[in-house]
Amino acid sequence: MSTLTPNTNTKTDLKRIVIQGVRGAFHEIAARQFFGADIDLVPADSFESLFEQAGDSSKVDAAVMAIENSIAGSILPNYNLLLDSDLCITGEVLLRIRQNLLALPGVRMDDLKEVHSHPMALAQCKVFLHRFPHIQLIESEDTAESAAQIAKQGLCNRAAIGSTLAAEVYGLNVLAPEIEDNPVNFTRFLALQPRNSARPVAQADKVSVCFTAPHTPGSLSRILIMLAAESANLTKIQSVPLLGKAWEYRFFIDFSVQNPAVLPAALQLLDVMTQDLKVLGIYKADKAL
Repeated sequence: MSTLTPNTNTKTDLKRIVIQGVRGAFHEIAARQFFGADIDLVPADSFESLFEQAGDSSKVDAAVMAIENSIAGSILPNYNLLLDSDLCITGEVLLRIRQNLLALPGVRMDDLKEVHSHPMALAQCKVFLHRFPHIQLIESEDTAESAAQIAKQGLCNRAAIGSTLAAEVYGLNVLAPEIEDNPVNFTRFLALQPRNSARPVAQADKVSVCFTAPHTPGSLSRILIMLAAESANLTKIQSVPLLGKAWEYRFFIDFSVQNPAVLPAALQLLDVMTQDLKVLGIYKADKAL
């Protein structure tokens, strides 16, 4: 079993935080919510770059990465990035996402020819965007970067979907507020830190692990029944294909416990019942919902 010593942090001891995106991104909001306002943001133009930078403790102290959205679902590539890295999960943020249509001051809906944003943001606003079939939807790397380009280039025929913080940072107007399809729209962000700088979390009550299961009938069912017997509440299960093994999968699961004292026994049983078990993080669950 690949284990870790989980991390604890205060809102003042980690300063240099790498995020995917630029100023005004939802990643910035999540980072400041978890680590506090007094942090130095380090932008990464992709999740791959985020992991590369987060692994160098001489450059950054920690990272914040989106992993799933309550409407659009999981960001599958990020699971493999986490698995292949030497980072561990030290916490989570469940952030209410309010998507807004942003444009230069004075621009109207009739002026728009394009809307740019991250694919997740576009997916969360399908109902609103369907009302304007003349507008072309363009995927980008980041919501806030799309807003920044509009401001930098003075683009009067383009809008971006992003946060009100992005509108504030780049001097844009909120052309249409809260355009997400469903108001129950949350993104789950993970706080990440190198394993070799981890420290114990006080009252940790949530665990993220990944494993493969024996390719036999009922193997996964028996694992989940065992967790239930240990009073563990399964909060997430995600399968990711195993490369080179058609129709076989690696499972990523999150579970929480009311009594942290049961965690050692649950992890020990998981080690016995699974294959290639890796503990990705032991941390405190965000109680935002």
